[in-house]
Amino acid sequence: MPTLLELQRAMNGFMTVGDPAAAAFVIGDGIAPEARLAIYRNTYHGNLVSALRISYPAVKRLVGEDFFEGAARAFIDTHPPRSGYLNDYGAEVGDFLAQFAPSLPYLTDVARLEWAVNSALHAEDALPLDPTRLSALPADCDPIFVAHPSATLMECAYPADTIWRATLDENDNALSAIDLVDGPLNLVVNRGADGVSVARLSADEFNFAKAIFAGVPLLRALDVAKSDMSTSLAAHLAAGRFADIRFEPATSPERPTTSPERNITSQERNVS
Repeated sequence: MPTLLELQRAMNGFMTVGDPAAAAFVIGDGIAPEARLAIYRNTYHGNLVSALRISYPAVKRLVGEDFFEGAARAFIDTHPPRSGYLNDYGAEVGDFLAQFAPSLPYLTDVARLEWAVNSALHAEDALPLDPTRLSALPADCDPIFVAHPSATLMECAYPADTIWRATLDENDNALSAIDLVDGPLNLVVNRGADGVSVARLSADEFNFAKAIFAGVPLLRALDVAKSDMSTSLAAHLAAGRFADIRFEPATSPERPTTSPERNITSQERNVS
């Protein structure tokens, strides 16, 4: 008699790669064991395809139902879920599409943006930083901002934001007006009081955001940007992209500039 672990491993092998070993543990009773198991495997694939449809509606509309389902099933075969929480399933779709559909290179950016939006929707709750707390900071401090759990930064080779919006709006005129050479560009995605927002950042604003979202103190983050970021900082505060603030004593004007190497996209569970 097989152990429970052996049964679980056999079922997992059948579900994920079609390994027929599990059939040895199934009683036919009028239906072949393989046919019984196929019912469960079809349900497994159907549920995962449905989860991907929910997370990637713009990708599905761009390529059509048949193409999307074929791509989704191919993705499932190479990327089985690692948990039962389906909101976390599908993070690698953007990278997968780069190989699966190389003739549609913009799909990768659109998919990565959709995943950033999905991640923002399901990120843990946290109250946005109250800007009035800045007035209570010591005059000689160097504040460290804590990014909101829903905040994600991404770099795009293509205008993923305009493609995404026009596709979900089913606006054919807007889609036809999009120039794919309108890139590269930088985006910030987060969940605010009015839902999920997607905004563009200039190169300087993006470098500043990468630094400050990664926990670099404000004065050093301003060194990274090398330009006035007061308007950009105010926009982050207004959009609720910070959840907290800490401070450390300000360093001297001769402090070294530091450019963070860490990829901070989202304080993630990590719009590419």
